[in-house]
Amino acid sequence: MTSTQAEIDRSQLGTLSVLAWIGDPSEGHDIPYLLAYTLGDGPQGREAGERAARGLLEEIGLPIGDVVMDGTRSPRTFAVQILLAGNQVALTLPGLNATCTAPDEWVAAAVESGQAYFLFATRAWPEAVPGKPVTPELLQAFAGDEEVLTSSAHCVLTVQSLQQ
Repeated sequence: MTSTQAEIDRSQLGTLSVLAWIGDPSEGHDIPYLLAYTLGDGPQGREAGERAARGLLEEIGLPIGDVVMDGTRSPRTFAVQILLAGNQVALTLPGLNATCTAPDEWVAAAVESGQAYFLFATRAWPEAVPGKPVTPELLQAFAGDEEVLTSSAHCVLTVQSLQQ
């Protein structure tokens, strides 16, 4: 039995986590952000997980760096999709999915604009464990780090909602 490189890479990702946040609406910054990252806990460690993340992004056609892809033009066929049901956000990529609970203000901004700014960080973020609160300072230190930003894929995605 043989396996493809993609299967090997995905197994090296480790835990894929997603975090939703919004800027400060009082400063006119009410963009809903969604960040996907690995914890660096894959079977061969953090570096293998980071390589796997880069390989996954390359495989699905998301460039790493300062190019922002527009996934809103053909949301049903774009490689990355966001589905919102109540405060639950489901992120779907080929062969992978992850969910998180979004704050009310994120949901309101996403529903109003119909889209979210998505980042997939290739750098592992082991400090941001699911279920443990992330402080604004910790988020700023990671998501605002220039090396993290330049080694991430960026795109604007349509936020699709389940009809209730």
